[in-house]
Amino acid sequence: MSEKVFPKDAMRVLKETSRTFYIPITFLQKDLKHTVAAAYLVFRAIDEIEDHEEVSNDLKYTILMQVSELFKHPFNEDEYLKILGPIKEKMPEVTLRLGEWLKACPKGSQSIVIKATSEMAFGMAKWAKANWNIHTREDLDDYTYYVAGLVGVMLSDLWEWDSGVKTDRDFAISYGRGLQAVNILRNQQEDLAERGVSFVPDGWTRTQLFEYAEKNLAKADEYVKLIKKRSILLFCRLPLALAHKSLKAMQGGREKMTRAEVEQTVEEIQNS
Repeated sequence: MSEKVFPKDAMRVLKETSRTFYIPITFLQKDLKHTVAAAYLVFRAIDEIEDHEEVSNDLKYTILMQVSELFKHPFNEDEYLKILGPIKEKMPEVTLRLGEWLKACPKGSQSIVIKATSEMAFGMAKWAKANWNIHTREDLDDYTYYVAGLVGVMLSDLWEWDSGVKTDRDFAISYGRGLQAVNILRNQQEDLAERGVSFVPDGWTRTQLFEYAEKNLAKADEYVKLIKKRSILLFCRLPLALAHKSLKAMQGGREKMTRAEVEQTVEEIQNS
C-alpha cells in the first residue's frame, strides 16, 4: 500500500474505533497528525487484547508481556503475529494491522510511540493478571497511569519533538488520568455487570471518584495553559472540555452528554 493512501486508511480505522480522539487528531498538522493517529491505533490494538471477553486473564498477561518485550527491539511483524497466534481469530482489524499503523508513523517519532506502547502493554499485562482488582488510591493511580497518564506523557514528548512545545510531565499524566476517571465513572455499572470488574478503590463512594476525576481535570486545565501552539492547543482542549461536561452531566444524574451537546462543544472549541 503506498504511503499516500495509507494514512487515509489509518484515519478510516481511527474514525471507526475512537469517538473521543478522531476529531481532535484532525486539528493537528501533518507529521503530528499521522503520528498521533498511528499511536492511537497501536494503543487501541493492544487495548483490544486487554479488553477481550473470550481471552483468559492469564493468556492476556502472557501475550501483553510478550508484546511489551517485542517493542523493546526493532519491530518484527512476523514475531508479532506469532505472539497473537492463540487469539488471532478473535482479534479485530485494528489489532491485526498493528504493524501497518507503526509504518504509518513518521520515522522521527516512531521511537517515542514504540517506547510508550511497550510500557503500556506491560501495565495492561500486570493489571489483567490482577483481574483489575483496585483496592487503594495508589492502585487507581497506577492503573490510570498505564492506560491513560502514559498517553499524556507520550503526547508531551511528541509536542516537543515536532514543535518544541514544552509541558509539565505531572500535569500531562493528570490530563490522561482525568479523562480515564470520567470513563470509569461513565462505565462503572457496565464494568461490574458485564466484566465483574470495579476500578473503584475499597470503601470509596461515587462522590470520592468524582473528586478524583475533578482533581486530575483541574491539573489538566493547568497543562493546557502551558501550550501556545494553536493546533496542539485545540487537540488538547476538545477531549478536556468533553470530559468536564460529561462529569457535570453525570453529577446532574444523566448517563452522558447528548449528541447535540457534543457537537456544540466541538464547534465552541474550533471557534475559540
